[in-house]
Amino acid sequence: MEFWNEIAIDRSFKVLQELRKEIDFVLIGGWAVYFLTKAIKSKDIDIIVDFKELTILKMRVGIKKNDLLKRYEGEIEGVSIDIYLPYYSEFAIPPEEILKNTVRVESFKIPKPEVLLILKQQAEVQRKNSVKGQKDRVDIICLAKSDKIDWNRYRQLLRKFGVEEYGKRLEEIVRSARVEFEYLGVKNLREVRKVKNKILRETAS
Repeated sequence: MEFWNEIAIDRSFKVLQELRKEIDFVLIGGWAVYFLTKAIKSKDIDIIVDFKELTILKMRVGIKKNDLLKRYEGEIEGVSIDIYLPYYSEFAIPPEEILKNTVRVESFKIPKPEVLLILKQQAEVQRKNSVKGQKDRVDIICLAKSDKIDWNRYRQLLRKFGVEEYGKRLEEIVRSARVEFEYLGVKNLREVRKVKNKILRETAS
């Protein structure tokens, strides 16, 4: 079951494919989770670029600087694009560190799974009471149940970047999740409990 409507998803995917041909970027956010897990698609595009690629992007898209949120923002064919830069944008894990910790999936560069999970958790903390916050929780559960997370590495990153509280918040999200599992196609209560227990065991070990 998709979170957003198909028209918005298809338009976003088309723009994403076009961007890939024109600039070099690291894809973060919901689309990165999708390419890693093949579960829930996204409608907004979130990318990290260096300043050279930002210059190219400025010629392609009318973008504006958002000093409050430490990012650039643009729109192509009705699709919102948030653009983050090293040594400027503020993440739990700095963008310049994210650029060093990527994997390539279907020709897209995305953060390593543990890094992506932490970024998703940061987004969820900032907007937990919104619709996008719920989508963040779906993505977090999706990553946590995917068997792609090295939990030792995850805990190391939490300590390294001073966000150990994300470990407890992850446990809270997993324990309270209900509708999030429905979006991921897990509707049987017994199966939900089974998946929850598996995640909680792995995160605690």
